[in-house]
Amino acid sequence: MLYYTLVFLVVAVIAGALGFGGVASASSSIARILFGLFLILFLVSLVMQLVGRS
Repeated sequence: MLYYTLVFLVVAVIAGALGFGGVASASSSIARILFGLFLILFLVSLVMQLVGRS
């Protein structure tokens, strides 16, 4: 999932550099959503692992 976040981030940067505002905006929004989802899943798995050790 982190791979897709990085792919959409790169697409957004390239599209922004080339002047495609709509594509850059959409790609950056998707990358932001995927990154947030990845962060939430990471934190949940970290908490579950710490609780499981006790």
